[in-house]
Amino acid sequence: MARILSFDFGTGGVRAGVYDTDRRQMLGQEDAPYATRYPHAGWAEQSPQEWRAALRAAGRAVLEKTGSTTVDAVCTATTASTVALCLRDGTPIAPALLWMDCRAEAEARETAALDHPVMRYCGGSDAVEWLVPKSMWLKRHQPEVWARAEMVCEALDYVNFDLTGEWVGSRMNAACKWNYDSAEQRFVPEIYEALGIPELKERLPQRIVPVGGVIAPMREAMAAELGLSNCPVVAQGGIDAHMGILGADTVEPGGMLFIGGTSIVQLVQLAEEADVSGFWGPYPNALTDGHWLVECGQVAAGSMLNWLTGEMFGLDGKGHAALIDDVAATPARAEGLLGLDYMMGNRTPYRDAALRGALLGLTLGHTRADVYAAAIDSIALGSANILSVLSGRGIPVERVMMAGGIVKNPAWLQATVDALGISVEVAREDNLSLVGASVAGATAIGVFSDLQAAAKACVAPAGRLEPRPERAEWYARTLPLYREATEELRPVLHQLAYRQMGREGK
Repeated sequence: MARILSFDFGTGGVRAGVYDTDRRQMLGQEDAPYATRYPHAGWAEQSPQEWRAALRAAGRAVLEKTGSTTVDAVCTATTASTVALCLRDGTPIAPALLWMDCRAEAEARETAALDHPVMRYCGGSDAVEWLVPKSMWLKRHQPEVWARAEMVCEALDYVNFDLTGEWVGSRMNAACKWNYDSAEQRFVPEIYEALGIPELKERLPQRIVPVGGVIAPMREAMAAELGLSNCPVVAQGGIDAHMGILGADTVEPGGMLFIGGTSIVQLVQLAEEADVSGFWGPYPNALTDGHWLVECGQVAAGSMLNWLTGEMFGLDGKGHAALIDDVAATPARAEGLLGLDYMMGNRTPYRDAALRGALLGLTLGHTRADVYAAAIDSIALGSANILSVLSGRGIPVERVMMAGGIVKNPAWLQATVDALGISVEVAREDNLSLVGASVAGATAIGVFSDLQAAAKACVAPAGRLEPRPERAEWYARTLPLYREATEELRPVLHQLAYRQMGREGK
């Protein structure tokens, strides 16, 4: 038997879990929060010192809860592109830029002009939240802070340094967010030079370790702080959602992990490189050797439903739950309405941050339940559009594992299954990232031969949900209208977005 201590650093806090490899289950979980600060519009910052405190609080609590005085391995998942500037001894010199911080919009646009073969691995340009555009912004707008930085790292790297005293990067994060050439296993300094940040290459963690690889033993002082009597192996983890692939066992091509929450992320792996323009990737060897990882996503999902019920309808949680029940009982009530789910722009397949939300077909006879149902339909159509575009590129999706907050909203969940038009597995484990980190930790200490074998052995239990034929037909008939409305309204939505940004035209 092996026990794995795993951490999942999310947007609002960290969750720690202890996983038993014999029982194939979590023995216990504990949470600890940290704050996000929003000093300006589009900015979002966190304190690395608060990550340290939360790690210790949640780690001690779950070890005590499960009676664990020793564990065999530790592995961490974190948000991606949460960027910290530090001295080499780990001292932070500025607040960390959270993944959702979008101050580097102009810098991200500049990356599209790069003519370098490695840029094809990210779809031709970097996204606004990624580490490289954020580094460009910091050098331009906070040059004194940038000049002091000896290390530029992600939250994952910072946590692993805290655990081990070693600066190590994850091949997953490097491939997906740093313009690292994961096919050739090398940094690409000419990209950083072309973007005006040649020093970035030397400030990033130089040792890159794949998911499930061994970083180092835990520091004795850290083990003592957590209440451990041993110094377990610290295994390399990765991006929170992506680590969930291991918990869902969607490692092999044909599988998709679909995590629906505040936003939506859909993740697939390919057996070979393919044209995935409009999506993020394909990233070679990001998770497992010989596979190409593709990221799809929708920016606003659960956040749009919460905004609608809270800000527009003035409902509390109880009222929202009643509205969900109402809509679930009469799924066809939004007939004649068409929504566009671009409240915060479109991530994929259009990669258009200036798209905006819309609701078409309204009359004075529509109720708030009709509007809520139309909002759900718009999100479901956005998901169906992604699968349709993937299919058109020759990337079949034969198995979907669904997880996240969507599972707690039966109206949204069933609508999405109907729109996809295929049978879907629904995870019963509410945190696949923790399971995935545990899988990677178990692989690092040799419990399993590789990540694929570990994922198969430890896959989280799931139920199954089938599409309703009449609703599946409605979504299939409505998807072309959704696409047509997007293209026809794009110029208008762009102009409105530019006005919101305080500028006319492009």
